[in-house]
Amino acid sequence: MSKFGNQKGSPMEYCQGYSTNVDAIREQEYPLLNDTTYLDHAGTTPYAKSTIESFSRDMVSNLFGNPHSMSLSSQLSTTRTDDVRLRMLRFFNADPNEFDLVFVANATAGIKLVAESMRDSDHRGFWYGYHSDAHTSIVGVRELAGMGYSCFQTDEEMEIGISELASNQSKAPRLIAYPAQSNMNGRRLPRRWCEQVRHAANKSGSSNVYTLLDAASLVSTAPLDLGPSASAPDFTVLSFYKIFGFPDLGALVVRKSAARVLQGRKFFGGGTVDMVVAAGAQWHAKKETSIHESVEDGTLPFHSIIALDAALDTHERLYGSMSNISVHTNFLAKEVYDRLSSLVHFNEKKVCQIYQSPSSAYGNQQTQGPIIAFNLCNSRGEWIPKTEVEKLATVQNLQIRTGSVCNPGGTSSYLGWTGPELRNHYSTGLRCGDSHDVLGGRPTGILRVSLGAMTNMRDIESLFSFVEEFYVEKTPSIVCLDPIGANDGVVEPHFYVESLAVFPIKSCGAFKIPQGKRWEVKSEGLAWDREWCLIHQGTSAALNQKRYPRMCLIRPSIDIEKGVLRITCGAIAATDQVSLEISLGWEDTSLVSTSFCPSSTKRSTTVCGEPVALHAYTSPVVSTFFSDFLGVPCTLARFPTQTAIRYSRRPRMTNSWKSRFRSLLMPGSFPGDFSPPAREIESIPIALSNDSPILVVSRSSVNRLNEIIKSNAKSGSNKTVAADVFRGNIVVAERLARRGDVEQPYAEDTWSSLRIGPDQLRFDALDACQRCQMVCIDQFTGARRDEPFSTLAKTRNIDGKVSFGRYATLSSEEGDGFDTEKSGRRTVMVGDVVVPWTQY
Repeated sequence: MSKFGNQKGSPMEYCQGYSTNVDAIREQEYPLLNDTTYLDHAGTTPYAKSTIESFSRDMVSNLFGNPHSMSLSSQLSTTRTDDVRLRMLRFFNADPNEFDLVFVANATAGIKLVAESMRDSDHRGFWYGYHSDAHTSIVGVRELAGMGYSCFQTDEEMEIGISELASNQSKAPRLIAYPAQSNMNGRRLPRRWCEQVRHAANKSGSSNVYTLLDAASLVSTAPLDLGPSASAPDFTVLSFYKIFGFPDLGALVVRKSAARVLQGRKFFGGGTVDMVVAAGAQWHAKKETSIHESVEDGTLPFHSIIALDAALDTHERLYGSMSNISVHTNFLAKEVYDRLSSLVHFNEKKVCQIYQSPSSAYGNQQTQGPIIAFNLCNSRGEWIPKTEVEKLATVQNLQIRTGSVCNPGGTSSYLGWTGPELRNHYSTGLRCGDSHDVLGGRPTGILRVSLGAMTNMRDIESLFSFVEEFYVEKTPSIVCLDPIGANDGVVEPHFYVESLAVFPIKSCGAFKIPQGKRWEVKSEGLAWDREWCLIHQGTSAALNQKRYPRMCLIRPSIDIEKGVLRITCGAIAATDQVSLEISLGWEDTSLVSTSFCPSSTKRSTTVCGEPVALHAYTSPVVSTFFSDFLGVPCTLARFPTQTAIRYSRRPRMTNSWKSRFRSLLMPGSFPGDFSPPAREIESIPIALSNDSPILVVSRSSVNRLNEIIKSNAKSGSNKTVAADVFRGNIVVAERLARRGDVEQPYAEDTWSSLRIGPDQLRFDALDACQRCQMVCIDQFTGARRDEPFSTLAKTRNIDGKVSFGRYATLSSEEGDGFDTEKSGRRTVMVGDVVVPWTQY
């Protein structure tokens, strides 16, 4: 229940003018929002159920033909398209005598159409000016500006650039573009600039200066009023899915007095010409009856255009007008801003850094839209990585946007990045959307919350509760350091290998190594671990369990005696399980049925963003086996470990780290007052693992984590997890031999190395394993839930990153002489004694 109750219009700004209370609208029209908090309306707003039902009725009741014909069905499509075009012009208060509307795929397609037409309209090309706080697509027009361009980085620069038009006598075409609303932080830019540009151009006697307004961000929650024509942009682009959620369609609204620009476009497509001479003289005659007919190439997406009728009907019935939506979202945006601004840590340091323009104010519809861009800080003023926030938000069913949100100028400006700095970071690996969250003490992206017509107070409360629960530090961390010893120390040998597992197919189920079976360890990890993967047949990208959780129900097993990889799909003990066998050998296929002997072909793919050469199985038996089970067109591929090795570049702990610590605030938590140790980089061979050859998980740590989960769980609920969710290769447990012995959870944090088995095979401990929401997938059912990531985010967080388990690799001293008798003892087995070494 919202704090405002269920009374419509209390307060007046909350869903004022709506057909009913927004909570009732949500229940009736947006059932897909019942179990989630959706705060990415600037990306797209959800569609109403009535829109789809009405459109469906229209489709099954009428026969719509291709508009490029004179049949009855074709003419019906033409008539409906013309009606919708007129209706949408009126929706934007655009006089049909002064404006025309061109249907395009989206706002970007409209921008591209204008840019290409400007380029073609004059042999000299055109000059371009744009505001830096714009979508990437507006910036991209500069690549077509043959006469140069200017980027106005501030409003003041924009004003100066406009005023200089009056003294510029150039007759070459010029285009000035800017967004009506920043898609980064919702700042609404001055609409008066279009009129100012026209006035300055008239002073110089130039008729070749045009304006382009990107209204895509604005129209989702505010009216777009294009009247009167004299002050309107020459070209306005927008996307209808930002307003209605459906259909996926855009528009270019053209001021008819600027239509000559579009007429200069050289390309022509079907439907835009009255006659074409295909051979001989290069001649064609474009249609001149309307602007849209001369540029809408090919067959229009007429079904999507007809869907706009249903979308607008539903929208007006539910919300009345865009003005009502603007009032509603404006009120909620102010609520979000006030609440996030008020959050402080125990030491009064701000939790949220909100990126707001000095010229805008939340609560003022003229200057600010319902978008909030921010980053989070801990109590020491350090930035919390955006990708870690997004991981936890996903687990909590909170949908937000992170990164540079396709607004490179605005993001870099508010975060303080210069062009040379960004280019330098790009050369060292920074990419849009990657996990390089903080560089040089500065964030590389933002968190963005954007509201829509059906956003309600419960959404706002969910967001606030999320930030408050996971990122507001209520008390300082109390840290006690153990005495610092002079030498490395060995931990008492009461640890042992509880279980061993390999994951032959990356992101699929585990193969538990049977008790009593010694298993070979190679430099790149346990034998047969992650040597195969599933790749998408279209993109060749490796599939992962985060996107396809049913992959955990694909369970491979290694049968060394028969020389086969046996794969079973389906729930454990299910009667409808299916299986497949593939030879372990690269050439010898005599051990398996010929129907399961796939040939392979070399294919380039990506694993964790890294290009990798794999051998893909081309047999339709193999591809069908996996594709049918996952519902994804995919096939199996193998990494040629005999001839190729990937290398992990994960930093290793140095021997000089002497600040071992234990937090008394929460067992297993990392104290915030201590920085990670200095590091040295070493190349470590891996197969298809993400970061390291071997992952070690502590049973005692899993037990402690489950104790915390149980202590915080509601009565009657059981959210404890099995160790399997952490997908460790080696699970280490403790023998409590004496009365009074207690487990040592998170002791692995301090291990520098460990020796396993009768031959004391040595492994070097590397970094802690950084966790993502994949640990929330039950490895036995494929079901998602919020634990254990939610608890880990509170108890195992260092530098904003969630960690559990420890990476390890076979020590370099064990790797010497792989072809000697030494290789015979490089094995581990369930029950082997584990002797960890700890650095003090």
